[in-house]
Amino acid sequence: MALYTITNDKTDETEDLFCTYEDLQNILEKRGEPWRQVIGTPGFVSHTGNIVNKTSGDWKDLLKGIKKGSGRGTNINT
Repeated sequence: MALYTITNDKTDETEDLFCTYEDLQNILEKRGEPWRQVIGTPGFVSHTGNIVNKTSGDWKDLLKGIKKGSGRGTNINT
């Protein structure tokens, strides 16, 4: 299930619905013409900084072992 936003074009009323896509289509069909789905982008979660610095020591040790065994000229950051 997902969160959908619908709006009434005549009254500018908006609603957030947590339902399946099929349920959303049924709701829009029942409510009639002034109601429509608002198309937008979802909120994205990102990180800042270097992800290797935020990992555990075990992961860094594993990367060091991989780098050591991979030969000369490798570009694995440890």
